[in-house]
Formats: sequence, structure tokens, C-alpha cells
Amino acid sequence: MSATDDRIVFDDVSKFYGEILGVNRVTLHVTPGITSLVGPNGSGKTTIMNLMTGLLRASRGRISVLGVSPDEPEALFRLIGYCAQFDSFPPGMTGFEFVASFLGMYGFARRDAVRLAEVAIERVGLTEAMHRKAAGYSKGMRQRIRLAQSIAHRPRVLILDEPLNGLDPIARSEAIALFRSFAAEGLHLIISSHILHEVDMMSDRVVLLNNGYVVAEGGVRGMRDEMSEHPMQVLVRCDQPASLAARLFEKGLVVEAGTHDDGRGLLIQTKDADRFFSAIGEVAVAAGIQLESIAPVDDDLTAVYQYLIGSGGGAS
Repeated sequence: MSATDDRIVFDDVSKFYGEILGVNRVTLHVTPGITSLVGPNGSGKTTIMNLMTGLLRASRGRISVLGVSPDEPEALFRLIGYCAQFDSFPPGMTGFEFVASFLGMYGFARRDAVRLAEVAIERVGLTEAMHRKAAGYSKGMRQRIRLAQSIAHRPRVLILDEPLNGLDPIARSEAIALFRSFAAEGLHLIISSHILHEVDMMSDRVVLLNNGYVVAEGGVRGMRDEMSEHPMQVLVRCDQPASLAARLFEKGLVVEAGTHDDGRGLLIQTKDADRFFSAIGEVAVAAGIQLESIAPVDDDLTAVYQYLIGSGGGAS
């Protein structure tokens, strides 16, 4: 096995749509585990994913997916599972039929396709609904049946474009646990997202993209150290925001706080997100404060990019 047979390699890759830049001079070596591509709309995340899958051809540079070139579609087709951001289901097709039909396209015999479809659907927790029409599924169920389709042929690489969109908090937690189990099995997962805190929880490696360039990349801990001077903003809704703010300051969990106009929201800034999220529940319970919701505000990472670029992290 060569050194590139266990990596996804981008070597000085650029993609232009006429005169419009998709990505420019991207060099990446993606190893097994979860690699998250993060950036706002138009940053180049989906372009990189489509280049990996062979749906787009690079304008310049070389791409290799575990030793296979995107110019070898049949070999690549079996190697990769791709779950795009948007979906469309044939009228009348059940979730089971949707998954099994793709297995037929991969060349599996009917008996094997049935078995693999059932296993994949069970793994994403949709067994009870698999014989219902997929077009009638909720957003979260649609996400899960498409994930089942992408893993059913047992690929070595999973490419997931915004796979947590539309999921409630419990479903998001379950999905992240599932992704971690895939990574533990030695798969390569490439996941696009714009929600920094979720990326932080599930990723082994992060690639920050901005305007088609790689702004920064590395392990999660190293990335957070690089952004240590950039406070994370969080919106907390509760019944006693002023009291909660006082206790958070007392514990040294926040560096700034202000109440929302409706009187039930508290916008805080913290430089230690792990400590804040671990402690806020205990603080609220001890003070008799009822928490309604806790949500990061820097979801689109715009402030993070501005910080990194201002620190010299942008491409020239």
C-alpha cells in the first residue's frame, strides 16, 4: 500500500466556474477520522466535496481518494458514500426502496441489497418507518434515510454536506455519536458545517474556508488555541437573566453579558466554551433558575474568520 492509499489528497487544486473562483490552490491530506469543512455560504465547502466525488473536474491540480482518481468513476463510486445537502425522492417510493434501489445501482444482487438496506436503515434508527413513503418523512427522517443510503454499500469514505441541518437537539446528538462510531471503524468522514460548537464536539480535524481559500487547518485543540483570544458568543434564554449573569460572572465563566430586549434572553461572551457549557446547568440549578435554551450565536463563523484573517491567517 502506498502512502496515499489511506488518504484523500488535494495537491494545489483550483476550480473556476468561468471567471468565478470556486476554490484556489487547495492542498490537503485527509487521514481517517472526522474532518470538518467549515465556512459561510460560498466559501468552497461544497465545491471541495463535489471535486472529491468526481461530480466536478478540477481546473488545475491533482486529487486522489485513497489512491483512486476521480477520473475512475466506477472505482470511486464503490469507495465513496455521499449525502448531499438537498434531497428529492421519487413519488411513491418508500425509505427502504430508496436505499435498496441505490444498492442495485452498485451491482448488488437483490437478496444482498435487501439485507444491506435493512442493516443501514436500522443503524440510523428508521426501521419502524422504512416501509412508509419517503416523501412524507419529516426533515430529520429524510436526513437519516439519505444517510442510510450513503452507508448501505459500506464505503470507506463518507462525504456529508450539512448533515445536521433540520435535526432537533436529541437527533443531532445521536447523529454525532453515529459519526464518531463510523470514525472509530476507520472510515474517512468529510463533513461540512457552519456551526462551530458542533464541529468542535465531533471533529478530529478542522479546515476553515473563506472565499475559496483554506484560511486555517489542523486539530480541534490547535484550532481553538489559535482562536483563544476570540470570545465565543452564546444566547441563553431563562426566567432570571440578570441573576444568571451575576452568577456566571462570579464563577468567572463569562467576560461580557447583556440582556435581550424581550427580558428573557442573555447574550454572553466566554473564552472557555467547554467550561461554560459544562457548568451553566449546575449554576442555574443551584440558583433556582429555569433554562429554556442555550445556543451559540457565532453560527456562521464570520467573526472567527475576521479574527483569523486579521491575525495573518488569510490567503494572499
